[in-house]
Amino acid sequence: MTLTELSLYFQKNLCYENYINDISQNGLQITVENEQNFQVKKIGFAVDACESVANEAVNLGCDVLFVHHGYFWGHEQTLTGSHFRRVFPFLKNNVALYAAHIPLDANKTFGNNFGLAKMLGMKKCVEFGTWRDMNIGVKGELKKEFSLEDLVQTLQKTIGDNILTNKIQVLNFGKGKVKTIGIISGGAGKNVVQAIEQGLDCYITGEIGHENFHVAKEGKINVIGLGHYASETIGLKLLMEKVVKECKIETVFIDFPTGL
Repeated sequence: MTLTELSLYFQKNLCYENYINDISQNGLQITVENEQNFQVKKIGFAVDACESVANEAVNLGCDVLFVHHGYFWGHEQTLTGSHFRRVFPFLKNNVALYAAHIPLDANKTFGNNFGLAKMLGMKKCVEFGTWRDMNIGVKGELKKEFSLEDLVQTLQKTIGDNILTNKIQVLNFGKGKVKTIGIISGGAGKNVVQAIEQGLDCYITGEIGHENFHVAKEGKINVIGLGHYASETIGLKLLMEKVVKECKIETVFIDFPTGL
C-alpha cells in the first residue's frame, strides 16, 4: 500500500468531515518524497508525537508514525528550537507523520471512548458529551451493577499495563453501586457537568482537574480519572488491529507513558 492509499484509507475510516471544529490538523502532517509511490511496510502507533517517539519510530524501521497528538494544531509554527528537533527525524529519514485527534476519540468502531465501553461490556451505548459542538464521547449501561472499587479494578485489568503507569484518580461522591456510565477520554474533566445533567452514576475521563472536584461533589456523581495518556491508548491499539487485518501492514505500538 502506498502512502497516498494509506492516507485515503485513514481518512475514509476516521470520517474527518464530522469533526471540522477540531483544532488539530488531522491527516498527513509530514509527508515523504514520492508520496504516491512510497510503499508503506511498517507503521508505528503512539499517543504523542515528540522527539523521543520520533527517534524510536526511526530506530524501529517505521515508514509512518500514526499519533493521536500531532505537531500541528491549527496554526503555522516556525521550525526552530524543540519544534525543529521534533520534525527533523522525519525529514532526515523519510518517515511520514499522520495524526488523528477527535476523530480517534469519537470513532464508534475503534475510538477511545466507544472502544472502552465495548471492553467493559456496556450496552445501550449512544453518543454523549460535546466539545466545540462535536459529539465526542459515549454513555451506556454496565450489564450489572458494580461497586466503584470493583469498577476501578476492572478498568485496571481491562487496560492493563498502560493504566499502571499512573495512579487512577477516584472521586467517590455518588451512588454506592454504579451502572450508568459516561466516557470521554483525555482532558475532559469539565464534561462532568454533562454527566450530572444526564443523571449518570459515574463519569470516566482521562484527567480530573481541581476545578472539577466541587462540581462532582455537589452533583453527587462518581468520577474516575484514568490518566490522559492511558485513556488514549485504547483507540490506537484497536486501529492497529484493523490495519493488520485489512491492510496486511506490520505495526508496532510505541509506548511512551507520561504517568499523567
